[in-house]
Amino acid sequence: MQSFTKNIKTNWKNIIDDFFKNKENFEKELNDLYSHKIIYPPKTEIFNCFNFFNIEETKVVIIGQDPYHNPEEAMGLAFSVRKNIRTPSSLRNIFKELKNDLNIERNNNDLTDWAMQGILLLNAYLTVEENLPLSHSKIGWLDFTKYIIRKLDDVNKDVIYIIMGNFTKSFKKEIKNSKYIIETVHPSGLSANRGFFGSKIFSKCNLYLQQLGKKIDW
Repeated sequence: MQSFTKNIKTNWKNIIDDFFKNKENFEKELNDLYSHKIIYPPKTEIFNCFNFFNIEETKVVIIGQDPYHNPEEAMGLAFSVRKNIRTPSSLRNIFKELKNDLNIERNNNDLTDWAMQGILLLNAYLTVEENLPLSHSKIGWLDFTKYIIRKLDDVNKDVIYIIMGNFTKSFKKEIKNSKYIIETVHPSGLSANRGFFGSKIFSKCNLYLQQLGKKIDW
């Protein structure tokens, strides 16, 4: 898997390489998929969320499901698209809640600034075929994501986890040490009105950050 992780400059690289050490078939399958189909994000951005800080510097984890499956959207950061791309509905609802909760008006769809502050924007599945949501849910990504959360929880018990939707609740059992878990429904257009709006996930997260002597500029 080192052909996919060679550009990672943080100590996440060693952790990721350890997971894939005996999984040559996974790398072969990924290479085959990228050779024969249109897959998102680009190869160089699969592990983009791990590029901004070392594991011990992680402040917050926001868990998504799988990358956006439309052209030019996925960039290896859960929920994020580049600033010139139309805002997807889930991200638009996240920004609505940010405005309602903290009165912060955000117009930049690129969440790289969040990642640079120690927010791990982690999708459960790190790749997807064009126009086929959840198409890579069976190729082994779920084991990888659970491994990442277990490793993070072992190294850093002061991480805040924001879990949105029934699917991501399955990751709670991997968190043994951290007591900072915020749960809400998914921000998608189908479910945001069922409890995501008004969830105040940002002010709750800020309260935990304050207790830990940390800060995020949302």
